[in-house]
Amino acid sequence: MAFIFEEPSRTFNEYLLVPGYSSSECIPEKVSLKTPLVKFKRGEEPALSLSIPMVSAVMQAVSDDGMAVALAQEGGVSFIYGSQTIEDQAAMVRRVKDHKAGFVVSDSNLTPSATLADVLDLKEASGHTTMPVTENGRSNGKLLGIVTGRDYRVSRMDPATPVTEFMTPFENLIVGGPETTLKEANDIIWDKKLNSLPIVDENQNLMYLVFRKDYESHKSNPLELLDDHKRYVVGAGINTRDFAERVPALVDAGVDVLTIDSSEGYSEWQSRTIDWIRAHYGDSVKVGAGNVVDAEGFRFLAEAGADFVKVGIGGGSICITREQKGIGRGQATALIDVARARDEYFEETGIYVPVCSDGGTVYDHHVTLALAMGADFIMLGRYFARFDEAPNNKVVVNGQHMKEYWGEGSSRARNWQRYDLGGKKKGMTFEEGVDSYVPYAGSLHDNVAITLAKVKSTMCNCGALSIAELQKKAKLTVISSTSIVEGGAHDVVLRDKSAVK
Repeated sequence: MAFIFEEPSRTFNEYLLVPGYSSSECIPEKVSLKTPLVKFKRGEEPALSLSIPMVSAVMQAVSDDGMAVALAQEGGVSFIYGSQTIEDQAAMVRRVKDHKAGFVVSDSNLTPSATLADVLDLKEASGHTTMPVTENGRSNGKLLGIVTGRDYRVSRMDPATPVTEFMTPFENLIVGGPETTLKEANDIIWDKKLNSLPIVDENQNLMYLVFRKDYESHKSNPLELLDDHKRYVVGAGINTRDFAERVPALVDAGVDVLTIDSSEGYSEWQSRTIDWIRAHYGDSVKVGAGNVVDAEGFRFLAEAGADFVKVGIGGGSICITREQKGIGRGQATALIDVARARDEYFEETGIYVPVCSDGGTVYDHHVTLALAMGADFIMLGRYFARFDEAPNNKVVVNGQHMKEYWGEGSSRARNWQRYDLGGKKKGMTFEEGVDSYVPYAGSLHDNVAITLAKVKSTMCNCGALSIAELQKKAKLTVISSTSIVEGGAHDVVLRDKSAVK
């Protein structure tokens, strides 16, 4: 008969942290959430670390270049979704790397024949107010002028007015050349009191724009995650089918870390993928693997050479793998089992392979629970899908602002490679994900700040100033169903906040 685990499979909701001694030195401002992203040897530092223990999921509804920039500014990493063409995914990675260099490729451009009406339409579509006018209307065309919000007044101008009549012409622009460094560009912006500085080549062709706001953003985001060239760190998802073509394209685009995106990682296909990457790139290309839910799965991927291991099958809010196939494990139980295996592997080999908890995170306090249970960082989908920076559409459902959210195993995404079990057949036989909505929550920056404030506060309650210290000191207790009820507001009639003045 089948092997049967004696302990039940538990979720985060079934646990609480028991407070420990907290000294006067243990205050949220002193808590560090820095955590390793990739494996390292005892006594050494990891090649990549996160400033915050949060990464965004490899999903169409979550992780594109916009999300990657926003999350890197906070200190985390996005894994840009792989269920798109190799060229499109590489282009997203490239845009992230170009963005942080401070030299932004303009994506809101006008031709000389454009009118004020075109300017307003482009502003509405892109949200941008700085629009280069190039000879061919392309981002790398000959720069003829710049249109900004200060160049026109809608109430006093005919919408048919050509941009050539109100743009700032090239001869009146202050520009930088191909050799201009980011520091020099920022110095020019400040000295000349500019909002942006066009960078052109020797033939007057537009190369980049450098914005004042990017400098200010850097100053206001001390935890932002940068590579050695001061560019944002970005990840990308790959599959076990076309990795020989996809990986080189992503590496050429500048990707910092990869992860094999699969619903089940304990397979020969994953080891083959890692073997190919090691044969062609050695250890220079970092690649995580997964997903697994027990010690055996972790050990397999660690020995295969994975740089980190993702834990979780069927726990995502849009995942129906457990319903469809009857396979998976409660996220808390899976994470505890894998983290224990990670520690044993480290003791045996001296190699620390970080563990990523992927799925089952519903509330902010689940992040802290996952860290206490041994996770080095958390992969989140629904959480990030709610924000402005996610690529999914914002809609109104029953009078409430929502954002569309769909699984990679849904008919909408049709990411069959994620659920591939080998063989010649290509395509989805049945769904393992749903198409849904999540409540719109506003900006990533504001929400992440609130979540991390809760995490730091709870860590202080446990007497911990780092994630490693939390894992050492944390005490967890299993709770009953009635304890869950007791833990929330109960036996009262809640006041309507809108009625309180």
